[in-house]
Formats: sequence, structure tokens, C-alpha cells
Amino acid sequence: MSLMRPSSPHTHSASSISSTSSVMRTVVLATLPGLIALTHFFGVGSILNLLLAIIFCLGFETLALKLRKKPVLFYLGDYSALVTAILLALAVPPYAPWWLIATGSFFAIVVAKHLYGGLGFNPFNPAMVGYVVLLISFPVEMTQWRIPAIEGLGYLPLLDSLNAIFAGAHLDGFTSATPLDAIKHNQGLTVEDLYATHSAFQSAKIAGTGWEWVNIGFLVGGLYLLYQKVFTWHAPVGMLAALFILPVFFYDGGSSASAGSPFFHLFSGATMLGAFFIITDPVTSATSTLGRLIYGAAIGALVFIIRVWGNYPDAVAFAVLLMNFAAPFIDYYTVPRTYGHERAQSALRKEDEH
Repeated sequence: MSLMRPSSPHTHSASSISSTSSVMRTVVLATLPGLIALTHFFGVGSILNLLLAIIFCLGFETLALKLRKKPVLFYLGDYSALVTAILLALAVPPYAPWWLIATGSFFAIVVAKHLYGGLGFNPFNPAMVGYVVLLISFPVEMTQWRIPAIEGLGYLPLLDSLNAIFAGAHLDGFTSATPLDAIKHNQGLTVEDLYATHSAFQSAKIAGTGWEWVNIGFLVGGLYLLYQKVFTWHAPVGMLAALFILPVFFYDGGSSASAGSPFFHLFSGATMLGAFFIITDPVTSATSTLGRLIYGAAIGALVFIIRVWGNYPDAVAFAVLLMNFAAPFIDYYTVPRTYGHERAQSALRKEDEH
């Protein structure tokens, strides 16, 4: 009688999140709280960014698959291109010109993903590659964050939003420095005075108007992913712990030279988006338990170092790409010994003695 010899895994639960497509769908769902907060404080530009990024990323994914003679519908069904589009759109300022989204999508999908062989072979996070290319190439457009609207969905009409995105209309009077920019380029004000006078801190006590809630939204989504066991806690905890501990040592109580409090760094910029949605990418991060802790902590340390002493106010993308380089090195030294290793080594030593 012929016996079936299926490949592992040999068990499967219909309720578990086990396939690539189900994991990606769960990640998409978890981004909703952060997207809602972004839209609430920064306007509909975030949603327009999202729609454009999805169109361009899926378009480039389809084109690349056709050129590689791969089944298009099969690979589109893993939703990895959709997740890349969402992460890129969430990182780009609202009301960014359409060609900025197109350029970032091209580098994320074609260059960072398919030129390396597709999903599972890319050494760098595709969305972060696209973002860094845009930040280095178009720094003006990538720093045009609108003033957060305390009253809700904002005061930029939809028609003006479309003009800004597709016709290049300027948003003078609608844009302002982010809280990280304000702290980094503070001109002699104490933190208390800066919070009282700068538009980025209109009604904020911790990390800037709107940004606190955006980070809380991504934190909620990240905790949902942890609950669903999409990833383990090690990398996020490592990053957030490093990003809390380092500011404790360097915080001077709020002088004009202050780099910001620990909670400021935890709830400003792309901290929570990076901790739960970017560094947890299973393809480009470390794989061992200890390796994930080291990987996350190193990213948190780099984010703080670049924010305080580097040329860019936020540094999640740079830190992630630098540690993508180091992930194989970390794994090499942190992968646990195989079962029976010590016994085998002991037996070999005894044989040598005899």
C-alpha cells in the first residue's frame, strides 16, 4: 500500500493565522486605528495617499510578475504588495504629489522586491526602501506635513486636496514642522516654552498634536497583531525599551538643548508604526528569539541616535534598513544549538581521547 508523505507542517487549524494571505489581511486590518487617527488630524490626504499607493503598487506588482512569467493572480493573492502599499502610504506626508507615490511604489515593488527574486528573497524592507529613496531624493516634498487640525477632519476641502496631489498646488499656510523637527531645530526655547508657542504642540502634552493619537492607534493595532500571534513580542519590546531607556539618560529636564523626554520619543514620529508593522517583517528581520531582541534594541538605539545627532528628525526607515544588513550576522551568533549538540560534542571528545 502506498502511504502519503505530505510535507510539513502536518497539522493545521482553520482558525489560526497560518498562510501568507491571512497574515497580510490581519496586518491590513490592524493598520486601521492608525489610519483613522491620521485622517482625523491630518485630513483626507492620508486616504488619497493610500488609494494611489495601492493602485501603483498593485500595478507594478502585476507588471513585474508578467515580465518574470509568474502567475499574476496567484501572487497578488498573497496581499504582500497591498501591505507594502499601505505602509508606504502611511509614511508619506498627506497631500504628497501623485508622482511621489508612484516613484516610491516603483522602488518598493520593482527594485527592493522583484529584482531580488520576489517575496521571501528581499533582504530589505520594500516599503522602507521606497520611503528612503523619496526622503533622500525629494526632501522638500517629504517634509510638507500639514498643520494638525484639532477640530477633526480638517479644513482643507477635497477639491483643494486633489489640486495639491494632481496639479501641484502649494499648501502654504497649511504645512508646518513636525514635533520632531521642532525639537531638533529648537532655537533657544525651553521645552515648556516650545510647547506653549509652536503650532505642532497646540493641544499636546507629550509628543505633539495628533501624533500622540496616531501612535496610540498603531499601538492598538500592534497589540492586536500580538494577540493574533502574527509575530512575537521580542523585536517591538526591544525597540521600545531602547527608545525609552536612552532618552532617560540624555534627558536634562527640558532645557533649550533637550532632545525630548522618553515619552516624547515613544509617541512621536513613526515609532509605533515601526515597532509593530515594520521591524516585525519576518523576511528581513532576525529570526531567533535572542536575535529579535537584539535586532529591535539596535533599531531603537539607532532611531534615537539619528533623531538627536543625525541630519534627519525621524530615523525609523534608516535604522530598519541598516539593521536589515545586520540581521543575518545577528542570526549567525544567536541561533540556538540543535538538540543533542552537547552530547554529540562530548562523544567526539571521548573518541579523540581514546
